Amino acid sequence: AALLTLTRKRGAATYAQTLQNIPETQVTTLENGLRVASEESNHPTCTVGLWIEAGSRYEDPKTNGAAFFVEHMALKGTKKRPGSAFEKEVESLGAHLNGYTSREQTAFYIKALSKDMPKVVELLSDLVQNCALENSEIEKERGVILQELKEMDSNLADVTFDYLHATAYQGTSLAHTVEGTTDNIKRLTRGDLASYIDTHFKAPRMVLAAAGGISHRELVDAAKQHFAGLPFTPKGDSVPTLKRCRFTGSEIRARDDGLPLAHIALAVEGPGWADPDNVVLNVANAIIGRYDRTFGGGKNQSSKLATLAVEHNLCHSFEPFNTCYSDTGLFGFHFVSDPLSVDDMMFCAQGEWMRLCTSTTESEVNRAKNYLRNAMVAQLDGTTRVCENIGSHLLHYGRRIPLEEWDARISAVDAKMVRDVCSKYIYDKCPAIAAVGPIEQLLDYNRLRSSMYWVRL
Repeated sequence: AALLTLTRKRGAATYAQTLQNIPETQVTTLENGLRVASEESNHPTCTVGLWIEAGSRYEDPKTNGAAFFVEHMALKGTKKRPGSAFEKEVESLGAHLNGYTSREQTAFYIKALSKDMPKVVELLSDLVQNCALENSEIEKERGVILQELKEMDSNLADVTFDYLHATAYQGTSLAHTVEGTTDNIKRLTRGDLASYIDTHFKAPRMVLAAAGGISHRELVDAAKQHFAGLPFTPKGDSVPTLKRCRFTGSEIRARDDGLPLAHIALAVEGPGWADPDNVVLNVANAIIGRYDRTFGGGKNQSSKLATLAVEHNLCHSFEPFNTCYSDTGLFGFHFVSDPLSVDDMMFCAQGEWMRLCTSTTESEVNRAKNYLRNAMVAQLDGTTRVCENIGSHLLHYGRRIPLEEWDARISAVDAKMVRDVCSKYIYDKCPAIAAVGPIEQLLDYNRLRSSMYWVRL
């Protein structure tokens, strides 16, 4: 009964105090070029990970899928810890191991108790430096990946975005899927995987990032102990470089009237990671908003496009996106609709784009900026998100950009900036379009292209 009478007093920090009290990100570069970065906090747990500048964009058509295959194999044992011994050692710590591959990055990270940080660093070093690549495991994992590819074909949203990349960047490495083709997965050999690791898993292309209750000095000491043998690429040696991927206004249509819903994605070329226009475009996307039939609010939502979708039953869901790469990006929207609503939804979505270019208001911008601030502070929830933020930032920008700086950039955006930047990227530009499902009602490309501007007298 006494416990029921207890009250809990919590100090609530203001938004400004939260930004000011974020610990500094400390960065140390080892002699071999490996960057070690960390953010210390009072968490009892930590997340330590390796972010590597490698992904499907660095592959050619014959080796597409190698990065994804390597990610799978890296978690299947090392020369020191063969078979399932690696996974068992991670589990004995009560830790969680995960990894992912994208078009420009490969990452492996472990969440564990803070006291186990040195052991986690040793496990990660073993994972990337001593991948076993046993033939029996390769054949076993080949079957697993082929099954994954079949399952991915049923995720029409992912299929649509792969088609979008294929048409927007046709003939370039960004057109590749991350997972590779079925033929490539069947054909890749142990030599192909070993060659990929030898080429890309070099110290200057990696960031060892950590967040949580750890000491930066101890992290650096552990990195020096376990990553000293990581290959270093001296100046003058051949280093894989990215070729400029040219954007093409075009389309891919995969019509299948047997499917219940149509998936449509439309995008124009956006800026690369480091371009300051990204902040303004993210504000523009926040103005458009996102919608799903499961959302509450109905026609009273602040997003004009969501209001139209509810009132006229235009779609099941829609979401804008701003997908960035080193030197280019895809800025657009994706929606899922019934076959007879495709034309109406596309008309309203493109009309909202034109409105961003011509008549964005200050009240909309202020609401969108608050939405972005909320999403930005949400990155502080948990050590894994902070760790990923550190690793990705160092690869994208060469430094961790403080949240205070992001907040200042967001605050500087006004309605005129949104109109000007949206006009720069959207107005009268040739879009890339990908459509899957019952899409008979999707208008001809030239008609959709003509909706990228307004005829004004």
